[in-house]
Amino acid sequence: MVLDSGSQSYTQQHPHDFGNGLPHRRGGKKGSSCDGLRLYPFLSPSLSLESDSSSPAQSTQLPLKSCLRKPEPRPPPNFCPAISSPCSWMRRSESTCAVDRRGRPRGQIRSASSLPHIPKPGAVGPNGRKSPCLLVALRPVNIEVEREKFFQSCYSYDPQFQYEEPLPEAILEKYQEASGKFISQAIRIINAVLEKYGTYESFEATNGGKLLSKGHIWSIIRKYMQKEGCSGEVVVQLTEDLLSQAVMMVENCRPTLAINLSGARQNWLEGMLRHEIGTHYIRGINNAHQPWNSLEGRRQYGLKPANPTEEGLASLHSVLFRKHPFLWRAALLYYTIYQASHMSFCELFHDLDRYVQDPGVRWEYCVRAKRGQMDTSKPGCFSKDQVYLDGILRILRHRQTIDFHLLAALGKVSYEDIDHLKKFGALGKARIPHFMQDRERYSQLLDRIVTTNCLKDEELEQLLPD
Repeated sequence: MVLDSGSQSYTQQHPHDFGNGLPHRRGGKKGSSCDGLRLYPFLSPSLSLESDSSSPAQSTQLPLKSCLRKPEPRPPPNFCPAISSPCSWMRRSESTCAVDRRGRPRGQIRSASSLPHIPKPGAVGPNGRKSPCLLVALRPVNIEVEREKFFQSCYSYDPQFQYEEPLPEAILEKYQEASGKFISQAIRIINAVLEKYGTYESFEATNGGKLLSKGHIWSIIRKYMQKEGCSGEVVVQLTEDLLSQAVMMVENCRPTLAINLSGARQNWLEGMLRHEIGTHYIRGINNAHQPWNSLEGRRQYGLKPANPTEEGLASLHSVLFRKHPFLWRAALLYYTIYQASHMSFCELFHDLDRYVQDPGVRWEYCVRAKRGQMDTSKPGCFSKDQVYLDGILRILRHRQTIDFHLLAALGKVSYEDIDHLKKFGALGKARIPHFMQDRERYSQLLDRIVTTNCLKDEELEQLLPD
């Protein structure tokens, strides 16, 4: 889930910043002042393609593909492989926080694996002003006070949100309109989960597996980094201060992945790594080698926006090897935003009761859909999160004709630009995620996602004609 790995700042960013879209956090709180062990830098990736952790004893052995990246010589100290500016080596760090921000012990923190990420405010922008990335700026500063009022009112009070600084009108206008294009598909996906498991909470408990210890999390991360050939390149932080399962950012010039300890479930952790590292990070690295790695370059080559392809592809990779690869989160976000566009906060909260039992989870989805609003008694939404299901369905519609190796190798581009760009791309140093190596197996897994979520090719073709 990332959940917001493509968020952008509305303050000025350097055009060559890693990934052209990862949020930056300057001077932010780290999990610990002590850095841990390096994640095995310079080791070659494993030759095996493992299924998701739901089947830990099973592994499909594959021959080494020619597109696997050969081990490279060790770079000089203080050289950052993803960015031209010097920085220290990528290491791990751990959160020392024992309770979450509401003071609850770790053992009582609800799982965040199904929730969208709503970052905490406080990032510092240019001139020392707090002008953080867009998604941070959209988080109300009085969210805890309004949450308490809402629950004390027995869900009858429409929150009145306040923000640290005025939000750009251009951004609010861009995301003020919700789409209903895929609402039937979203509801069908949600109902497919409920028909099989009764409630989402039951689905999560049955399929997500147990929460992992720190040691087990580090073990899975190390093995995954080895398989992708990127050990030592990414700082990994374990924290208890996220509402999402994970978030990827650039911190102090280094690609940094923060993972929520309370959302790290045995069977879903590797899916999160495929989303954040296998998709966002690797496509960002490949993008850095392309002639369109800047805004000027993108304009020169006439590129379409990277989204919805970027988040759609990452979302598919999150569920790729799940026993039951339901697209619940993307579907519920799409539905929630559509409903928010013509409902008040309270109406939306009660409407979601048919799908989500936990009031705390419903609150988070409603805040996500209503962010940017001050008076939530009025209909309105922030529609950005509809991009996940939108991207998923567009990719699945064209999955038979998309060259997915090129889609990864060309960087942060739309699948619609592949044919146009392939003759200009710098592919010599391109990395292909390990789970995409076997083209036939990858295609079969996408077909399985279509079947599991009650989607039909004929229907997708009608919705998205060429």
